Amino acid sequence: MNSTQAALRDEIRELAEEAFHQKLISGHGDGADMDEYQIVYQGKPRHLPLEQARFFLTNLLYRSGIH
Repeated sequence: MNSTQAALRDEIRELAEEAFHQKLISGHGDGADMDEYQIVYQGKPRHLPLEQARFFLTNLLYRSGIH
């Protein structure tokens, strides 16, 4: 994993932690693939590419008025 990918994964973890604490998602973690992140949203695990995971979480937090 290169440093850009590691920084992106760290950013996603922070966003996911914020979303989890606000009860917007019910879980999160590294995906099976290094290029994916798992987000449990509305009871369903979703395996998203890193860029898409960041976009999803950013939008979720923005729509909720938290971020």
